[in-house]
Amino acid sequence: MRFRAKIVDLACLNHFSRIINTIARLAKTCVLRLTVCKLYFILSDKVANGGASMWCELSQGNFFDEFQMEGVAAEHNEIYLELVPENLSRALKTAQSAKAVKIKLTNKHCPCLRVAVELPSLSSSSRIVTHDIPVGVIPRRMWNDFREPNVPDFDVSLIYLPVLKTMKSVVERMKNLSNFIVIEANLSGEMNLKIETDLVSVTTHFKDLGNPPWASEDGCQSSEAQGRNIESMAEACIDIKKLQQLLAGQQVNPTKALCNIVRKRIVHFILLHEEVSLQYFIPAIA
Repeated sequence: MRFRAKIVDLACLNHFSRIINTIARLAKTCVLRLTVCKLYFILSDKVANGGASMWCELSQGNFFDEFQMEGVAAEHNEIYLELVPENLSRALKTAQSAKAVKIKLTNKHCPCLRVAVELPSLSSSSRIVTHDIPVGVIPRRMWNDFREPNVPDFDVSLIYLPVLKTMKSVVERMKNLSNFIVIEANLSGEMNLKIETDLVSVTTHFKDLGNPPWASEDGCQSSEAQGRNIESMAEACIDIKKLQQLLAGQQVNPTKALCNIVRKRIVHFILLHEEVSLQYFIPAIA
């Protein structure tokens, strides 16, 4: 089992660093899955137990100048590592003006991801700062626990999100009034954020958000959704702190941000940026 990679391009390095920062704000620990073409950062708190889950996927070719890996076996050419993303985020903070960053899986005293940051120097020799980040190697028998989460039948209100900064400021104000927020949306581009307590009821309306073309294609939705009035709202009540965490930690700068509400079951956020996709699942509160 081997892994080594190198980033030389500073723009790629800073973009990769922003993605790791986002992940560090969403997950205390996560699983890094390495394949020949892609890296995945996975948080699979069991949604049934009220935990959020995350699936972030990036193509290695868009970030790394060199990327070599050998998985646990020829027919299972993958590596699964458990790590604390905050540790990786901290290591990459020292690399903002680096000439190159090398990442390598080592095993001296325990398995580690070694991040070697080559910094510019006034003399001919370069300075190298090394960080060893402890990781846990996940055995092959447990890999199935970290597959891409299934989205239940689209119920659906698959809708483009409003500008994330606007949504974030609305949610931050609402967080002071309640621990829960209701998100509702329909297939005609309308979304409402609502909180209701014994003392106060507040709703923010968004209109003309648009729905992705595949939101109304046959085969994407449950039969109930296909027969539904496009004005009719699907809603789910979720933990407002989990939503705020997603919006506050957002550094991926998505070109598209979508939300899929499965009525009273789950809110599924999809953030897309050319070479990165981040999915985040927040279970509904009964």
